[in-house]
Amino acid sequence: MKDKIPNTPFAYIWYISRANKWSAVIAVSMIVLAAAIDQSTNYFFKLIIDSAEANDFDAVFLYAFLFPIVIFGVQLLYRLSTFFIRRWVTKNRKISYDILTNYALNHSHAYFSDRFAGSVMNKVSNVVMAAETLILDNMWSLIPSTVGFLVSFVFILQTSVPAGVAFLLLIAFLLLINKKMSIKKRVYSRAVAQSKTELVGNIIDIFSNVQAVRQYSRRSEEQIRVEDATSKHLSDHSRTWGYSEWMLFYNCIVLFIFSLLMIWFLVLNWQSGEIGTGDFIFVISLLASITSPLLNIGRAFNSVAQATGEMQEGLEDLLKPNEIVDVTDAKPLQVQNAVIDWNNVSFLFENKPVFTDFNLRIEPGQRLGLVGQSGAGKTTFVSLLLRQHEIPSGEILIDGQNISKVTQDSLRRAIAVVPQEPALFHRTIKENILYGNPNATEEEMIKVAKQAQAHDFIMELEKGYDTLVGERGIKLSGGQKQRVAIARAMLKDAPILILDEATSALDSESEVAIQKALECLMEGRTVIAIAHRLSTLRKMDRIIVLEQGEIVEDGSHNSLSTAGGIYEKLWNHQAGGFMLED
Repeated sequence: MKDKIPNTPFAYIWYISRANKWSAVIAVSMIVLAAAIDQSTNYFFKLIIDSAEANDFDAVFLYAFLFPIVIFGVQLLYRLSTFFIRRWVTKNRKISYDILTNYALNHSHAYFSDRFAGSVMNKVSNVVMAAETLILDNMWSLIPSTVGFLVSFVFILQTSVPAGVAFLLLIAFLLLINKKMSIKKRVYSRAVAQSKTELVGNIIDIFSNVQAVRQYSRRSEEQIRVEDATSKHLSDHSRTWGYSEWMLFYNCIVLFIFSLLMIWFLVLNWQSGEIGTGDFIFVISLLASITSPLLNIGRAFNSVAQATGEMQEGLEDLLKPNEIVDVTDAKPLQVQNAVIDWNNVSFLFENKPVFTDFNLRIEPGQRLGLVGQSGAGKTTFVSLLLRQHEIPSGEILIDGQNISKVTQDSLRRAIAVVPQEPALFHRTIKENILYGNPNATEEEMIKVAKQAQAHDFIMELEKGYDTLVGERGIKLSGGQKQRVAIARAMLKDAPILILDEATSALDSESEVAIQKALECLMEGRTVIAIAHRLSTLRKMDRIIVLEQGEIVEDGSHNSLSTAGGIYEKLWNHQAGGFMLED
């Protein structure tokens, strides 16, 4: 499914149903046929009464015998239809999860930075479940009810034209009013979906940072935050529920008045002899059989309005245009020397200039250290190289290839990143290391783990490489997580390496082990290292000092540490190996 994904509920359902269209067509056809026959069974009452009045008892017994057989056939059709509905719905669920997750993963770094991770997942789940609700409500409520109304209208019209016209007007009135009321219900339902997303996002955020909650003794404050979000969600939900009940009550009143008038009209016509007893009983039975569908039409509109509201809220956010996309003729990045060039790059963040006509060349295999106070542009430098943001002017080249003209996947495959806080999955250590190269052998995995100084501590764990690390690696220490991340980067074997303050949060003992691992990792690669602990940069070939997005100093550690500039000042102001912020 390479074409554009629709962001409106029913268009989206059709889009995900195309792969299962025959299951959908067969299911709908069987439901329509079953509903038509089901509503027509009331005609047996007329046939039986007319035959009894004519003393045709053979016909009476025949119709009485056929009646349960037809009813059984109707139920059989309904039951058979569930087989196709199940296939349709379950396959749609998988397709929906797949395409929404895949599309969301193509959003930029900024998209996820502005949202709770839990809220994005909640929107995906809301869309999937609401799409399923819409299909089931249509299959079991709206379609059978609509078919029942049409069949009843035809029969009533044949019996009495005025009664048929009155019935048609009733249906039109109910549909019009419920459609109008459902518009407001959709607005309420979107508010419910939004407040639910906010609530779920807050709860997941709290549990994801439960250690901080405990360490700062902020449980009561977080409880208040959740209670506020819960109160908002409860208020939105109560308002929606109340409006739903009002819709159902309104339908009930309208149907009650219509039924009284219709029965009064039929009694008068029967007394005057304009319709026979069979017709009278037949129409009454039709009215009785459609009473429940008529009452349920409001409930169905309610459910559909709620589901479409939830879907619309989720689809509009999830299916926003991807901020960064590959150009039409994008080709894979081909890296031979890993030369990086920044040519007149300008970039603004939140309307504030970070880089203006920035130029830099990083030679193949060069180890470059980035130094600067907070806000100097170090993190943005890395983000732009990874193409997490688009640059409005200038270009970044790798081996002469503009990174905006190559595929994003190939660009990121060529760059390994070891961040200050490694992103580990709630999976085994083995799975986390193999994330760098899923096709690597176990021997290759163990080799890089040893090179990363991780093998020994891993083997001391009860389950070794099969140990689950917990969410974000919470079961491991900072140094252990960092070594797993280094092993993963080694296994990736990318020609360009970014070390984003990889040792700034570690104790001295852990740093010694990780420095050994980093030495092995940097071998033969073009390296960009950001560090607050300047001692980690002494072995860099070249160090540049950034200030407000400009290179103010450029040279080796030895030359800069005695040049009387910013780097020397930072070096002399270190305490315990860290930079002191001015």
